[in-house]
Amino acid sequence: MSSEIPVDAYPIGDEWTPAHKAVEGSDYEALAMLLDSGVDPNEMCFGHTLLTHAIDLEGDGHLQTGYPLNAAATAILLAYGADPGLPAADGETPLQMSEYYRHEPAQRLLRRFLDLGKDIKNSKSG
Repeated sequence: MSSEIPVDAYPIGDEWTPAHKAVEGSDYEALAMLLDSGVDPNEMCFGHTLLTHAIDLEGDGHLQTGYPLNAAATAILLAYGADPGLPAADGETPLQMSEYYRHEPAQRLLRRFLDLGKDIKNSKSG
């Protein structure tokens, strides 16, 4: 993992991007609309990719409330092409974050998408 933090990982000001606001607010319809309009599913804001932000929010929300884990934002982001291996600025991958929170629904999704990526890569090289 690279120790370089992307220049755009920490925006000027104190505002989340619209897509990160949608993740933070669990506004799945807005998130899908933004991704449909061309927002990069791998964008970074305040050190988080959209996917690590979603997993952090889902896992932390579960810990704070005791409500069942949900992986709606994670699933939407993966469906729109978020890279399941792309780490946050601190180097933590989505899978590592989901393991920290014991977020099994996200772990299943991430492993499936990571395996799919390996299968596609292997079929292209073979």
